[in-house]
Amino acid sequence: MDQRVSLITLGVADLDRARRFYEDGLGWKVTQLVEGQVVFYQLSNGLALGLFGRDDLVKDGRFDDDTGARFAGLTLAFNARSEVEVDAVMAEAEKAGAVIQKSAEKVFWGGYSGYFRDPDGHAWEVAFNPFWQLDPQGNLTIPEPPAS
Repeated sequence: MDQRVSLITLGVADLDRARRFYEDGLGWKVTQLVEGQVVFYQLSNGLALGLFGRDDLVKDGRFDDDTGARFAGLTLAFNARSEVEVDAVMAEAEKAGAVIQKSAEKVFWGGYSGYFRDPDGHAWEVAFNPFWQLDPQGNLTIPEPPAS
């Protein structure tokens, strides 16, 4: 696994309220939006911030299981260049002592992802998103939607 974080996702109680805070309050510009579900903001240095409804994020990562691990409402993400790389990173993490929270699988948004928890319980998503690009250094670029 390369030494990088691609995306920080915050599980929020009220997506509209969170958007007002970041967009109206802080002046951030939306890079990509799935109305009512998730919003992404491109940050500097190839990093992105996502806001995801907390309940939906709990379901997506299967954090509502009975392992006893408390979900803090935050996930870190490593974006991979392929499904094969996702599987390799998940295996590497498990070998290093991570607990697989959700095995990698095809997901509703058209990509492939899984989740693991590090030894301290921090949640990581490992994802291949065919709609997003990584430069040779692994910096993430979220494409802006076409002008309407």
